[in-house]
Amino acid sequence: MKNLVVAIDGPAGAGKSTVAQLAAKKLGYTYIDTGAMYRAVAWKTLQQGKKVTDELILAVVKDIDVNLQYQDGKTTVTVDGTDVTGQIRTPEVSAIVSQVAALGPVREKMVDLQRKMGERGSVLMDGRDIATNVLPNADVKIFLTASIEERARRRHKELTEKGYEIDMEKMKADIAARDKADSEREISPLVQAEDATLLDTTGLSIDEVVERILAMCK
Repeated sequence: MKNLVVAIDGPAGAGKSTVAQLAAKKLGYTYIDTGAMYRAVAWKTLQQGKKVTDELILAVVKDIDVNLQYQDGKTTVTVDGTDVTGQIRTPEVSAIVSQVAALGPVREKMVDLQRKMGERGSVLMDGRDIATNVLPNADVKIFLTASIEERARRRHKELTEKGYEIDMEKMKADIAARDKADSEREISPLVQAEDATLLDTTGLSIDEVVERILAMCK
């Protein structure tokens, strides 16, 4: 089997990252966690020891090299050659990552790096605009979705297990609003690529979804 480039898009709560990580592991591919890349920029920004401003972030991102590599069963994140896999998950990084990801030049740089990683092959990347914008020439394109009711039920179960009390109707309304915002935004909206395969996961287990993704890659 050749070294494929796999792009998975889909709305909030569809379970993309869960199944993408499992499928990548079974394929022996690098799972490109696009969120981790923005965390890497946030980490390097904090290393400057200065007040975090948009100007500082933009100065840092200019010549940053973020790389994700699959080794020994896990994905390693490096910044300019330094392994920061654990360090990008701190509360300090979490506190500024939204500010980092909101900047247009940061997004442009990260998309450029994501494309370079895609060129290596043997990668599986998920997001909102991977097949339409980041990797339009991917070998396998999947649009992963589920009904709003199913996505709300999964998210409700996940949050309830963590001790949160969530109203199911409010959860459904929130997911519907997120879908609308993602689909209508000006920059890289959430749409199914014309040549992507629709995979509706409503009523399917995680293992069943992973098996279907693996079947599409064969």
